[in-house]
Amino acid sequence: MSIANSRDLDELCYPFIHETSWLCDYELLTDELCAQIGAVLAALPNEWDDLRQDLEQLQPLVLHANGSIRGRLALTEADLVWLKSRLQHYRQQLVVPPQGFVLPRGSAPVPQLHIVRSNCKKAIRALVRVSEEGREVTDILPRFLNLLCNFSFTLTLVINQRRGEAETAFASLSYGPVKPASGQVSG
Repeated sequence: MSIANSRDLDELCYPFIHETSWLCDYELLTDELCAQIGAVLAALPNEWDDLRQDLEQLQPLVLHANGSIRGRLALTEADLVWLKSRLQHYRQQLVVPPQGFVLPRGSAPVPQLHIVRSNCKKAIRALVRVSEEGREVTDILPRFLNLLCNFSFTLTLVINQRRGEAETAFASLSYGPVKPASGQVSG
């Protein structure tokens, strides 16, 4: 037996909340991304107007991505060009570009940006499922979310750099060169 929407609108948070489609999950994830960007803005120091302006322009784009499957496509190539140019702008500010993995650390809003980054990946995965369910997913949506993921990560590096906080490198034991076991000699 499936759950039905209440007839009392006060008891209904979202008209599609009881759908079993991944589309609803995608919409909820992008809604969360928008809220997380709001949390980043709330924690952003006032003196970083460049970051604030970019995030304020970016936040509504996330909601445009939200409705661009069930409703009309609201993202444009110009939006992606803008975001990619801002990504390149901040990458050029990095004195030391990242060399491999880093642990997600830093003071607010760095953790919030890492959560944005992670949830972008979840939203992309939800798009994969939406597509598997037979709905058309225009390629601009995963492209936008991939850009947003990389943009968010780059902002974590820029913010930590501006604060003089060093990144903590992560050396994976699962990937990379295999080290010989203790007592073994590699040849």
